[in-house]
Amino acid sequence: MTDNTSQSRPSGLNRRSFLAGTAAVGTAVGLGALRPGEASAAQRFPLPTGADALHVLVTGDAGTGEKPQYAVADAARAIHGGKPFDIALGLGDNIYESGPKGPNDTQFQTKFEKPNAGLDFPWLMTLGNHDNSAVFPGDGGWLLRGDDEVAYHRRSRRWYMPERYYSVSLGVAEFFVLDMNPLAAYIPPFLSPEWQPGGHYMTRQAKWLDKALSASTAPWKIVCTHHPYANNGPHGPAGDFDGLPAPLNGVEMKRFIEKHVAGRANFLFSGHDHSQQVLENVPSLKGTRQIVSGAAGKSVNAKSSKEFRAKYENYTDRGFMTLDITSSSIALNAYEVSANRPGSRKAFSTTFHR
Repeated sequence: MTDNTSQSRPSGLNRRSFLAGTAAVGTAVGLGALRPGEASAAQRFPLPTGADALHVLVTGDAGTGEKPQYAVADAARAIHGGKPFDIALGLGDNIYESGPKGPNDTQFQTKFEKPNAGLDFPWLMTLGNHDNSAVFPGDGGWLLRGDDEVAYHRRSRRWYMPERYYSVSLGVAEFFVLDMNPLAAYIPPFLSPEWQPGGHYMTRQAKWLDKALSASTAPWKIVCTHHPYANNGPHGPAGDFDGLPAPLNGVEMKRFIEKHVAGRANFLFSGHDHSQQVLENVPSLKGTRQIVSGAAGKSVNAKSSKEFRAKYENYTDRGFMTLDITSSSIALNAYEVSANRPGSRKAFSTTFHR
């Protein structure tokens, strides 16, 4: 396959009109087969397995290498200095704008390692649509590009992504990191049976997730995706992503989450929308709580659609979240990082109990 990821969007053609046209004519990028991830790096910061409490940093859509990402990381470092984090959740779009060009790409240094210097603990990383770009940035159409981020797992002390999807059991919580890109790509894999909604990759992932969630004995089960199921921001919720027609609207992801996640996990953490949202219970999630934290590098400067009731929303500032997890409770804090003031401001706090 020719590498077209540096190609800019066609002049005079916006993303929505281009994608709608793509759906109409059935154009797609042919994709290859899955390559499994590799073993962990020998010198990786150790995972806190068996922990009776966890302090977790939650970021999403961070990987720009620009000043806002550094400002968010500075604010996280300030918290880490007073109360060290055990792990971080990186909720996708790790390498803007079009993903890496191989596991040795210098972008891993400029857009992950250098901005996060001093945040020395495992980062559980999720694949986003920008990490799988093909024709234009963020189209999600070259899924094999994401394998470069899996391969980088062996080269970094911080970056933890042993497979495209995986789980990590850490005592009081088990984290299930999913890859929803085949079901939510702006250029769906029409011509590749491996990646299609009913293909081998998603079938394997569904069977693995069903078994892993059923077998988990952790007090808290936390699922991480890049794309959110429920979302009040401009990208919209699964089944209505960006106002596009099916299947570009994420309807297959909506079905997947309702069948395999809803009512089976305590939380669904996602990025994609460059905002922060703590949503109230969504009936179709059957008690699984949707949290969006995708503002670690960019913000959308938009208004909430108000489609879903929210405890907290911010569509203007960059930001991140923290979790304090014990066997009986999770305390969530949302921090805002404004371009007009240094540091961060704790804007929202809430505690969830079992």
